[in-house]
Amino acid sequence: MRIIQIVEKNPGIKFREIMRETGMKNGVMEYYAAKLEREGSVKVERTPGQTRFYPPGTSDEEAVLIKNLRQETPKQILTALLQYGDLSFGEIVRDIKKSPATVSLYLSQMAYDGIIKSRTTNEKRRYYLLSVEKLRAIVDKYHPSLIESSADRLADNFAAL
Repeated sequence: MRIIQIVEKNPGIKFREIMRETGMKNGVMEYYAAKLEREGSVKVERTPGQTRFYPPGTSDEEAVLIKNLRQETPKQILTALLQYGDLSFGEIVRDIKKSPATVSLYLSQMAYDGIIKSRTTNEKRRYYLLSVEKLRAIVDKYHPSLIESSADRLADNFAAL
């Protein structure tokens, strides 16, 4: 089925994105999504305001990483931490060229999600990835579709407001 192919190619894709890509109406999409979920052909994550789809067997930890990699600012933060190891807040702001408020928002969310952690050294807070190996595995597994996806940029922009 086409929905399964779309989900496998774009893990973490949103309900409305699948509707746009397939041309399905809301009710038809809901029917097929429920059917595929019951069959175990897709994993569905429902949160207030959005429903995301993942290939079957995607762990909760992988889903959190994928979701963050689909949004531009978290993806930039994760990429910087992957590249440099650990960074101060100011270094992250400078590296990704986003406002301090935006960076703070996403750092807090990623800390809550258990993706990053901070430690204080020489009276300076530094942020680092909790699982570099897991992040690299996700990037390797789903690159380039996941890393190049920009469908969540609009949500990213609204969150920054």
